[in-house]
Amino acid sequence: MPDIPIDPEAVAEARLVSEALGGSQAAFEQIVRRYQRPVLSLIARMTGDLALAEDLAQETFVKAFRHLKRFDPGRRLSSWLFRIAHNTTLDTLRKVRPELLELDGLRDGDSPRELTAAPAPDTVEQAALGAALTQALQSLRPVHRAAIALRYDEDLPFDEIGHILGVPEVTARTYVHRARKELARSLALAGWTPSR
Repeated sequence: MPDIPIDPEAVAEARLVSEALGGSQAAFEQIVRRYQRPVLSLIARMTGDLALAEDLAQETFVKAFRHLKRFDPGRRLSSWLFRIAHNTTLDTLRKVRPELLELDGLRDGDSPRELTAAPAPDTVEQAALGAALTQALQSLRPVHRAAIALRYDEDLPFDEIGHILGVPEVTARTYVHRARKELARSLALAGWTPSR
């Protein structure tokens, strides 16, 4: 029987979860430190509002702490946290800002908030492209923004993205494909074309 490679990251995650379940506050704090930035980034991409994203990231970790016993050690801890973050964000968007859930994007007169956490661009052209991209991202459905963030910010495979979003792998691929097409269309309408 061939040896199954052991994922050291999965072992470290399982140890942290076990220690946290055993009452170690330090272990759970380490989980938060390890995943706070990626969880915040995902939520910020979905909401376009850094202040709201910070609140929802905190809520995500509170929920994770309360339900840590439900964590399946056969899965990645990051995927489990991303799924909680995704669901928490969607629930909030449905209650607070339902206009972001429209399939046709922003309505006339709506202006998306830009993320303040974006890196400072080096040139005016990069700044303009960054603003156009931010606006194009905000015109996407939240689930498509989440799929794009998980694929390109977190470099996750489609099967893991599907698990996080609660959809089959093929649907996760479709979300990313549609989001890329919509981003390309939005950027083209704003006057940007891919460089060759």
